Amino acid sequence: MKPKQDILLAPSILSANFADLTADIRKLEQGGADWIHLDVMDGHFVPNFTFGPPVVKSIRSCTSLPFDAHLMIEDPDRYLEAFRDAGVDRVTVHVEACRHLHRTVTQIKRLGMHAGVSLNPATPVTMVEEILPHVDLVLVMTVNPGFGGQKFIPTMFVKISDIARRIAELPKPVNLQVDGGIDEKNIALLAEAGADVIVAGNAIFSSSNITAAVRRLRTLANS
Repeated sequence: MKPKQDILLAPSILSANFADLTADIRKLEQGGADWIHLDVMDGHFVPNFTFGPPVVKSIRSCTSLPFDAHLMIEDPDRYLEAFRDAGVDRVTVHVEACRHLHRTVTQIKRLGMHAGVSLNPATPVTMVEEILPHVDLVLVMTVNPGFGGQKFIPTMFVKISDIARRIAELPKPVNLQVDGGIDEKNIALLAEAGADVIVAGNAIFSSSNITAAVRRLRTLANS
């Protein structure tokens, strides 16, 4: 298990109030959020459409927290520079969406951003074996991507532990992020399994007190 101080909380704004994102982001800051997670969907790679670089750019000035963009889109290479220009600090792409994954990861880094790769629930861990030494983050999807509010898939604990073991064998640090169906009941177990960056959306924004919800999840993750 990672040291307590290493477990980061990255709230997803997918479930936030888009009529007043600035206010919701400030509540996340007050709760001690570490990153802002951006779920970008194109309606092709996943069956939903969210937002792109213009929305990201519009909220960049309202917070100094790192922007962590998860690109659930086809051909992400076409948009990497646009997200960099919008103020994104970290970009995660899907192994299932990249024809030349190493080239995409290299381009992300050349643009000055941290590079991550993501696996869908049915994608085996072996798909990241070759790229693992070249990335800064691995994201394990614990639901099938596309919509917020889904239930966590319990078998993902095994995948998380497997990747955590592989990361521990690397000569450099790599974050292990999890996203999907995370709430107060499973967040501590995910941290124990090896996750050190935890994404939560519905568990935070469905609360009547967003700031308190962030604090509560942070406490549980580090327990």
